[in-house]
Amino acid sequence: MNVQLSGHHVEVTPAIRDYLTDKLTRVKRHFDQAIEVHATFSVERSFQKAALRLHSKGHDFHAEDVENDLYAAIDLVVDKLDKQVTKFKTKTQEHRSDVKRQAFE
Repeated sequence: MNVQLSGHHVEVTPAIRDYLTDKLTRVKRHFDQAIEVHATFSVERSFQKAALRLHSKGHDFHAEDVENDLYAAIDLVVDKLDKQVTKFKTKTQEHRSDVKRQAFE
């Protein structure tokens, strides 16, 4: 999985990069079909914004969150992305199980 980081009025430090890649291992564990993740960090007034876009074959996921602390925003945005990925994965698995069940009837 390729991870690209960019910052608007924020310097993306190696600590932020390491923190994000560590948090993304949970998403990668649930959804191994991820090709690329693009993360954007920005400052809007006194708030820190984190946005993630996960690209996979056939589907893109997007999540963003605004918090006072950038690390808290990263935590919440990864949680949102993980929920989207697990929901998508269960939908596709349920659909496939229906097809298999119909084939055996």
